Amino acid sequence: MKIVMISIFPPNNGGVEKHTYTLSKKLIENGHEVFLITLPYNGKKISSFDGIHIIQANMINIPFLKELSLMISVKKILNNLIKKENIDIIHSHIWGGMAIGAIQLGNKYNIPTYMTVHFSDIEYVFNNPLQKRFAKKILNNANKLLAVSNDIIDELNSLNIKNIKEKTSLHLNAVDINKFKEITPKTKKETPTVIFVGRLAKQKNLTLLLDAKKQSKIDYKLLIVGDGPLKDNLENKVKNEKISDIKFLGHRDDIEKILPQSDLFVLPSHFEGLSIALIEALACGLPVIGSDIKGMRQIITPDVGLLFQPNDPLSLAHTIDKILSNEELYNKFKSNTRKKAMKFSEMKIPYTEITT
Repeated sequence: MKIVMISIFPPNNGGVEKHTYTLSKKLIENGHEVFLITLPYNGKKISSFDGIHIIQANMINIPFLKELSLMISVKKILNNLIKKENIDIIHSHIWGGMAIGAIQLGNKYNIPTYMTVHFSDIEYVFNNPLQKRFAKKILNNANKLLAVSNDIIDELNSLNIKNIKEKTSLHLNAVDINKFKEITPKTKKETPTVIFVGRLAKQKNLTLLLDAKKQSKIDYKLLIVGDGPLKDNLENKVKNEKISDIKFLGHRDDIEKILPQSDLFVLPSHFEGLSIALIEALACGLPVIGSDIKGMRQIITPDVGLLFQPNDPLSLAHTIDKILSNEELYNKFKSNTRKKAMKFSEMKIPYTEITT
């Protein structure tokens, strides 16, 4: 079968990209063909990636025109693909004009349309009038909805959308457990290393992590891996407030080598769906800490880590100190991490139209 994905590229960066990439590779391995319609990528023209056909949409980068231009571009690209390639399934992984354009065209040609909801941010989306309008259209018109966590399913089911319960199902994120694994033996360090991996954006709440670093009683090195719009602000905060032992590594393509060298993973996000970075950390043998929010509780259970009070830097500082200062607790968490990650070791094909 031929499947069109609407998502973000490159696939080895954030959680949505990784999910799209892993699902695409699974489909290709099973003999299917995948086309990915994506955003323009830093002026670079990319036509393929690991067997995935890449088509970049055109965008006018002006707030009022951005979503409209993307919707028009996606519809034009998709219309040509449908006529040329006889597309079987259309699957969007992102909100906005791109998803609306794809779903509208799928409905026009009677092609099954899927929408994956990756983030537990439904309340945030519906509090924004423009995003709410887009979201309602997408949720109403997509034939089937996929959620990466049970918390997202609960949020979707609470919305006043016709038949939403009947057309919503769980489709978990997955991690390559052969790529992400522990290093044995690991050299014991005098000063432990705490690591964050993710986009440096408001959602990830990294200012809180920096404030917690100032209040911790345990000395540790903090690695921040990733890039994003808040990078300069965060680096300036570290410099101006003289917060010690923090290193920004930027975007990396070798996260599977960096994680096993660390001791503890922290994710202080305001909201999450089902974090792939968190699962990768578990696969690498790291105990984990996260905000006590929906999406986190499904993964961070008392056998692998601890939750802290959201938006409370002192609570986060105490939680980090508690794990790093208690060897028995640390080893208990560490002994269960890989077993937890194994539950997310396989990406399943979610389409009812594909039986194998």
